[in-house]
Amino acid sequence: MKTLKALVCDLDGTLIDTAPGIADTLNDFLAEHGRGGLAPATVKGFIGDGAARLVQRAFAATGESVDGPALDTLAAAYSARLAARPPGPADVFPGVAETLARLAGDGLGLAVCSNKPQAAVATALSSAGLAQHFQVLIGGDSLAERKPSAAPLLAAVAGLGVPPGAAAMVGDNEVDVATARAAGIAVVAVTYGYARVPMADLGADLLIDGFAALPDALERLEARGQGR
Repeated sequence: MKTLKALVCDLDGTLIDTAPGIADTLNDFLAEHGRGGLAPATVKGFIGDGAARLVQRAFAATGESVDGPALDTLAAAYSARLAARPPGPADVFPGVAETLARLAGDGLGLAVCSNKPQAAVATALSSAGLAQHFQVLIGGDSLAERKPSAAPLLAAVAGLGVPPGAAAMVGDNEVDVATARAAGIAVVAVTYGYARVPMADLGADLLIDGFAALPDALERLEARGQGR
């Protein structure tokens, strides 16, 4: 009998390649505010901590930084612009849709835990054609705390109706690994995402080069006695 009953997925860099769309939107936004553009690789390094931190990093990289109420206003405006340009099925990483269908068919509960606003998470999943696979969505504004706090991940697991020891997480960067560690949950990291440190330094339980390898990775976690 399988001991892993649930899987919580990060969104950006794990399920969907949102970086190109984020870079285009952010550069348009910066231009509107008299700032220069940023290289896509630079923007990719800013992703993972929510819209406010993304905007703050972008403004600091292109001139005077912003904080406080001004940052809140800018982040809200940027988020609205990004929501108007959701990703599509072509932006889904290879193997994601098929693997999610397989895992759901095997009876695994599936959730998303992201630092994006919850409405943006729902929009992205729907526009990308992945929404049907998930029972629970937790965004950066769902709780008072965001990743790397354990609270959002634990809320996602609780929403699936399983104890933390019966869940695993899959993500792409140091924020996801730190979140899983804080929650005491096993974590698999994909190597194709938006990590800001070398993959070997992330400290994930397992690394996989493609999402299609996830079922085998979960089996390996089971064999190690993780997910109990």
